[in-house]
Amino acid sequence: MSTTTRMRLRGLIRKESLQILRDPSSIAIAFVLPVVLLLLFGYGVSLDAKHVPVALVVEQPDANTASFTGAFAQSRYFAPLSYNNIQQAEQALIAHQVSAIVWLRNDFSDRLLAGGEAPIGVFMNGVDANQARISEGYIQGVWQLWLASYAREQGRDLAVPVVVEPRIWFNAAVRSRDFLVPGLIALIMTLTGAMLTSMVVAREWERGTMEALMVTPIRIWEILVGKLLPYFALGMGGMLLSVAMAVWLFGVPLRGSFWALSGASALFMLVSLGMGLLISTVARSQFVAGQIALVATFLPAFILSGFIFQISSMPAPIQFITHIIPARYYVAILQTLFMAGNIWPVVLANCGALLVMMVIFLGLARRKSRKRLD
Repeated sequence: MSTTTRMRLRGLIRKESLQILRDPSSIAIAFVLPVVLLLLFGYGVSLDAKHVPVALVVEQPDANTASFTGAFAQSRYFAPLSYNNIQQAEQALIAHQVSAIVWLRNDFSDRLLAGGEAPIGVFMNGVDANQARISEGYIQGVWQLWLASYAREQGRDLAVPVVVEPRIWFNAAVRSRDFLVPGLIALIMTLTGAMLTSMVVAREWERGTMEALMVTPIRIWEILVGKLLPYFALGMGGMLLSVAMAVWLFGVPLRGSFWALSGASALFMLVSLGMGLLISTVARSQFVAGQIALVATFLPAFILSGFIFQISSMPAPIQFITHIIPARYYVAILQTLFMAGNIWPVVLANCGALLVMMVIFLGLARRKSRKRLD
């Protein structure tokens, strides 16, 4: 690289850096937006089923029913409410005052003491299918634990054909926050990279400063590099802030290598910057560039990356489409490094996909960029 080229690049990088410092919106997108999104999703969004209101209907109260209903009161997953009859409980379920009903009929203890089955009636509100399945599993868990405790008190073994000893890997606390917060970093970096780059170039066109650059001896690749490097540094700063909040504020464990995380993040940031530059070649208005960035980058990253919705449960055609979403690969890297550790086959395979996408997007952005005013 010649001395003249280095001087031009230094001048362009200094010009972009000063523009960032003088533009509050760039700082807000890079540092304020991550804080807002992390606080919103970390504290406001939860896929955990806790303190579920459940109606307990006991037709014939006695020591056994009191022991069983007491198991619900001691569980942090339920907020039990007592009702005198099943009709009142059904009305509460219809009115969404409770999410489930546990019904102990008047022959519960008689059948239990007789040594036979003492089934309980369970009614679930299935409007939220995910919470209904989770709550049903929790109720079955309370029932099995209580049966085991009752059998020990009676001095006999519980006749169970299969004894399940669960082992939960990677997220032993079963906290949805540990799953959501790492994936949210991918959304933040998508917004930071694609939106900032596309809107900044569009702003240059709106203010007329791009025309001034076009008439200088600067080559087009120098313009692209001069714009990429400052926003790359800005995006990586936002990533470091997000990781710090995830680990120290939300207590999400980072079991993998920080340097592997940094390398994968740098690769994904270059992909996002490439997408932003590509958008800027077709949009010369900040409003249009922002809308395209939201629709083409943020929404696919939110819906089709595996951030919230499991890809394997999607229809086959949608699963195929997810392979062209860069955030899909970065979310897999984040969740692996945070929750499982340095699983190199997963990390390297997804980094390879991001490397291919980086070459494609930056190559298309370079090909579409011309030193022309039309």
